Amino acid sequence: MSRVYKAIIGAADKFVPAKLRPLWEHDAGPKTIFFWAPAFKWGLVMAGLGDLNRPVETLSIPQSASLAATGIIWSRYSLVIIPKNYSLFAVNVFVAITSLYQIGRAIKYEQSLKNKESKQ
Repeated sequence: MSRVYKAIIGAADKFVPAKLRPLWEHDAGPKTIFFWAPAFKWGLVMAGLGDLNRPVETLSIPQSASLAATGIIWSRYSLVIIPKNYSLFAVNVFVAITSLYQIGRAIKYEQSLKNKESKQ
């Protein structure tokens, strides 16, 4: 760990209440990357939710598919590593769900375009 990170954790350590101490000291707690990586990955979920209002013709199926695959793969991984990382599992499930929903929207849109073309 870097000196800066150790200094920040050492300073914060004094202010952690006794009731939160088990979470603070956990193998996947705030003192580790196992906590911070999933915390920042929620930004992808927020971006995916923001894309729900995006026009469907601007969605990228390959991009959504890669995000969905990543979410599924990392969801599985988060349950087989030690320590099990349930926050990583949760964020990746949401990444997969939002991406799969976007794929569904895009495919439905493409099907509607094909139906319009075939009727003309």
